[in-house]
Amino acid sequence: MDLVDGTDTISSEDLHRRMVEQLIEDHAGKGLVMRPEVEAALRVVRRHQFTPGVPLEEAYGPYSAVVTKRRGDEAISSVSAPSLIAAMLGQAADALDGIEGRHVLEIGSGGYNAALLRELVGPAGSVTTVDIDPDVTDRASACLTAAGYDDIRVVCTDANQPIDAGRRYDLIIVTVGAWDIPPAWTSQLTDTGVLVVPLRTFGMTRSWALRLHGDRLVSHSQQICGFVAMQGSGAHELRYVDIADGVHLRLDEGEQVDADAIGALLTAPRQQAWTGVSLPPRTVLADLDLWLAACLTAEAGQFVILTAQQEAVDAGTVSPAWRFGTPAVVGDGTICYRSALAWTGDLFDLGACAHGPAAAAAAGRMVAHMRAWADAGEPAPVLHVLPASTPDGDLPAGTVLDKRDRRLVLTFTPAPA
Repeated sequence: MDLVDGTDTISSEDLHRRMVEQLIEDHAGKGLVMRPEVEAALRVVRRHQFTPGVPLEEAYGPYSAVVTKRRGDEAISSVSAPSLIAAMLGQAADALDGIEGRHVLEIGSGGYNAALLRELVGPAGSVTTVDIDPDVTDRASACLTAAGYDDIRVVCTDANQPIDAGRRYDLIIVTVGAWDIPPAWTSQLTDTGVLVVPLRTFGMTRSWALRLHGDRLVSHSQQICGFVAMQGSGAHELRYVDIADGVHLRLDEGEQVDADAIGALLTAPRQQAWTGVSLPPRTVLADLDLWLAACLTAEAGQFVILTAQQEAVDAGTVSPAWRFGTPAVVGDGTICYRSALAWTGDLFDLGACAHGPAAAAAAGRMVAHMRAWADAGEPAPVLHVLPASTPDGDLPAGTVLDKRDRRLVLTFTPAPA
């Protein structure tokens, strides 16, 4: 124990060990096994060396990011949560069948993740970390040098452009939230390279591990996540529209809504519908939300994400499945969203709430889509990323989402070998 002002406190070594054990338990709780090389790297790198001035308990919090720079109230740089870093490193290692000896480009610098990558690639590999903000790269450089990682290359530039002409990487891992995938990222991958990126699709962020297949990327895995937004030429505004006190719609793909009209709908009686299924706690509802995005985008109306303050939930204004982001659809004078779960013992049912003149029909359609997902075996999504110039006839069958540089296609069939 360390002694501070006569009081026993937990040492950094104990906090570090406890953090790693919690991350291993977290993986096990999700039915996963942490890769041994990821565990080994987590045990070597001391996170507090990359969070100077932050209390040790906060530095070793397994589920919390440490904000390192703000613009007003907005966090624009952080040292990501260890749980998220561990999961993304696992995604990368699984997709590549190991990272040792690989050459890695990290986009978004904090220092801690770059040090973990350096441990993973070993003496034969290399790590380059890039950020657009000189304050961030200066800080990352200082922390890396102080921690003994003086062979990691730190570059200050806009990563939407190639870092080094002609150089290619086995792995590009992005630690800022992206709305699109610029051509520079795929052009810098080796022929069998992997891109791990927190990408916003239909207003929802997932960390996608994407393998390069010719001129396109195909996902190997995905998981729910959250990151500070990308800056520079890759930035894209995420809009929120207030529709009632403490209730908002997240608009990320150019949607246009009448906020006053939608807000007025919430004062109308609520229609509730249920699927009648019984699902266990480990059900991956993040996969269901992307299924709903695919299904509802193909129908009339606009797919959006509903968010709410706890006060609005407590007041009964809305009853969303998750107040930080619930699938919703607006159209035909109606708003419908996935509702809070109904538990019976250790199992739950899925439901939908709707308001407006066609509320009953809208809620019925949403629960039909949810029931279809459950009946199909709760399939996980597969993301295909193609150049913006790809003709419709060359797209795989699925739900298309067009970005600036890419055409995304979301499917629920196994990825090609």
